[in-house]
Amino acid sequence: MAGTSSKKRKRPAPKKRPVRGNPQKPRETGDPRRVEKATPRDWIGAARLRTLPLAIAPVLLGTGAAMVVVDEFHWVIALFCLLVAVALQIGVNYANDYSDGIRGTDDVRVGPARLTASGSAKPRTVAIVALAFFAIAAVAGLALTIRTQQWWFLVIGALCLLAAWFYTGGKRPYGYFGLGEVFVFVFFGLVATLGTTWVQAFTLPQEAWFGAVAAGLFACAVLLANNLRDIDQDRAAGKRTLTVLVGRTATRVLFTLFVLLPFLIAGFLAMFYPIAWLSLIVLLPVLAAILIVWTYRLPRELVVALGLTSLSSLAYAGLLFWAFVG
Repeated sequence: MAGTSSKKRKRPAPKKRPVRGNPQKPRETGDPRRVEKATPRDWIGAARLRTLPLAIAPVLLGTGAAMVVVDEFHWVIALFCLLVAVALQIGVNYANDYSDGIRGTDDVRVGPARLTASGSAKPRTVAIVALAFFAIAAVAGLALTIRTQQWWFLVIGALCLLAAWFYTGGKRPYGYFGLGEVFVFVFFGLVATLGTTWVQAFTLPQEAWFGAVAAGLFACAVLLANNLRDIDQDRAAGKRTLTVLVGRTATRVLFTLFVLLPFLIAGFLAMFYPIAWLSLIVLLPVLAAILIVWTYRLPRELVVALGLTSLSSLAYAGLLFWAFVG
């Protein structure tokens, strides 16, 4: 027909849809790839043992503060406090692995193995392990409540479990909205330290409050180092941590303040407990961590800063414990 072009118009090629989820996971749509099953070493790595000093430090500080008042070491109660803290910390780490993994936030990460994101463990299995550690913490906390008859501790325990799960779990995890450091300071600083003191002394002396603030600051510093390492991946995944919100420079400043302020607290306590001056020794690894945070070139270097800060919190707590009881 006249006026009709003999050439047919070519239709534009359909756009390829982006592949969602972790590309390392075997898919149900016939993906031939397979991922090796998680080994015991992978499971241990996912527990993030570098963070465990942050669970031990508040118990040391809280127990030392209690002994200032009662001049007696309730070792069974202290041991159960330690069990609660460590089980919660490990449970949180596995819960984060599960929640971040199913969201795709952990598809590209530096640091310990991610069981869920890598596909080396079933998400359901990781969630069950996390809940198992939460159950251990709950049972130990219930035993403490029965032993001390402080029944209102059941409410505190429930809040701890909820805070642990909803850090990265649920539809609106608070860790994705810049509130991680706030909750870490409250639960891994104030609640852990003051709770340990209360169940042993039934009072909260100023030593407990100072120790709680120091423990919380160290825990927040470790979280800042972790989030600084993951800032690019978190920003791409839509995880709005405090580090993503304020940027690298402000995060470095906050990290520096958080790891140095505990030593001002120790200096004040040293006026009453001279042994506390020894905590200044811990400034050596802390200054090394600060140097790494300000000068790092590769994200994996921050894993060293994170480990140094975590171990420094334990050394600091141990020396203050010695100061309180010595």
